[in-house]
Amino acid sequence: MINPLIDSEPFMLFSFFRKMLMNSTSFQFVRSFVCALLLLLYCLPAIKTKAANAPRPNVLLILTDDQGYGDIGSHGNPHLKTPVLDELAESGARFDRFYVSPVCAPTRASLLTGRYHLRTGVTGVTRGYENMNPVEITLAECFQQGGYRTGCFGKWHNGRHMPMHPNGQGFEEFFGFCGGHWNTYFDAPLEHNGTPVSTKGYIIDVLTDHAIDFMEENQRQPWFCYVPFNTPHSPWRVPDENWNHYNGLGLDSKAQCAYAMVENIDDNVGRLLESLEQTGQSQRTIVLFLTDNGANSDRYNAGMLGRKGSHNEGGVRVPCFIRYPGRVPANTTIQEISAHIDLLPTLLEFCFVERPAGPPLDGVSLVPLLTQRNSDWPERMIFTDTFRSKSGLDKMNGAVRTQQWRATTSRGQWQLFDMQNDPGQKKNVAAEHPELVANYAQAYEEWFASTGATEIGERPIPIGHSSRQQFELYPCESELIPGHGEGISYTGDTPNGFANCWIHEWTDPAAYPEWKLDVLEAGEYEIELEYTCHRNDVGVEMEVSIGDQTNSVVIPKAYDPPLDEKPDHVFSYNYQTKAGWAKITTGRMKLPAGSQTAQVKIKHFARKGIERPAQGIDLRVVRLKRVEKS
Repeated sequence: MINPLIDSEPFMLFSFFRKMLMNSTSFQFVRSFVCALLLLLYCLPAIKTKAANAPRPNVLLILTDDQGYGDIGSHGNPHLKTPVLDELAESGARFDRFYVSPVCAPTRASLLTGRYHLRTGVTGVTRGYENMNPVEITLAECFQQGGYRTGCFGKWHNGRHMPMHPNGQGFEEFFGFCGGHWNTYFDAPLEHNGTPVSTKGYIIDVLTDHAIDFMEENQRQPWFCYVPFNTPHSPWRVPDENWNHYNGLGLDSKAQCAYAMVENIDDNVGRLLESLEQTGQSQRTIVLFLTDNGANSDRYNAGMLGRKGSHNEGGVRVPCFIRYPGRVPANTTIQEISAHIDLLPTLLEFCFVERPAGPPLDGVSLVPLLTQRNSDWPERMIFTDTFRSKSGLDKMNGAVRTQQWRATTSRGQWQLFDMQNDPGQKKNVAAEHPELVANYAQAYEEWFASTGATEIGERPIPIGHSSRQQFELYPCESELIPGHGEGISYTGDTPNGFANCWIHEWTDPAAYPEWKLDVLEAGEYEIELEYTCHRNDVGVEMEVSIGDQTNSVVIPKAYDPPLDEKPDHVFSYNYQTKAGWAKITTGRMKLPAGSQTAQVKIKHFARKGIERPAQGIDLRVVRLKRVEKS
């Protein structure tokens, strides 16, 4: 019979030392060893305290938008030069198999929370499905609680309304925009902590200026600076200086513009790093660079299958580099698979910052890999789900990635690829390994069920947060009744209503936009419309209703400016802007707290016998201005 006490490790260790002590030749060695061990145990709390109280590193986290794995010079691209990013990769660690989500907002939610995006409430990129639940604990909230200054400079894309706005998710400073894309890249109108601001210059240069100001103004305490650049996401606009560098290479216009944008990114990353060097912060700053999904056009992608929007390798494998002088050895290559969900626990461990109590993490700290203490790194699965904008979808669309295999499913049909021997996914080997397919399918279904994604429904717009005085309802957040293209439309070439679109070709009085609201604080609000109206439609009466309250206004005069002319290298209907918008107040409403429905309708036309307006009304925004709280 085994004696649990005698066979325990402490008892065996004690027996070993007792035998050694009985041997006179070993006595001196053992005595020294025991003394050293006791001294170590005595000092361990002090060592931990000293480490926790040591100057903590700053964190510069750079995320780019729609830059694929192949959009890096050192990744074999035959046309693109990225000397700054190449040097950054060499100065620290390069992740060889790093994975994100197929599109923008889901990646950002996972990056900021360490959790799969479906758990955070983010399932899509527009119509409110990009909004991250306010209860999620972000990197910024962790760092803020740990005594760091926090700033975000760029594209947010996880909710434009408080408390989903960056200022409500731990960022003291926010300069940029909250939507999924921006229509203006030169002299862009942006926001600073909720206040509209004008800018001058190319948008990435401007964002870099403000990030540098933040880093240089906060040298006396640790800071977390998140720089989510919004390029090479379209619109296809870039300074001519960068564009001209890729003339004559036989590239299509989208690829040429993307490479020019990446070149501009490389220049601006260089500016950020130079600022760290000049202010003496380089050696105590963790610099992390990654991108949010695969390439947004058909261009060099290292032979991988898929691009942005795909759950195949080319849609989700991205560059990821991390530099931390003194902790992460230069020229390190991490072969183990890793993902966006791993970066929060990794950064918190490096910075001795505790995560507040909250929902459990999906990611794991990569510190053992980065510091080369990875002798026993476990096998794992990384899950991918293709973005979706409606709840209750019963057909799975996603993938499971292990160190060797990628199992993918589209509408319930599974495929299997050996990524070590077939990195281009040219041969589906599901029929040869049915047991693997069954295991991965079961794992995926169990994981998907655990996220609760089938329970995600409407995403109401919060109105009345105490930190804001005005609140906007944008067309991309509305439902068009009876539907897009049926007497009312969104601008652009999509029926989904992406960021910055407006309501267009509104010619049917029976059609209207509708918004679901969550009024956080009861109060009185003044209602304002931003619109344009053709001269033939002057006198149209517009009606706004929220809940059981209604007011209306007659459009008194024409305002119909032309579309702005933009320096596009590739034109797209999705990124148009107008030269201006008229504003008109419809009246005031006292709104109770709770769920409400808002609608804007065309009540009637001024000219008798006219069934439809000649040109239609364009509507950019419905604005609610707080008059007083109840």
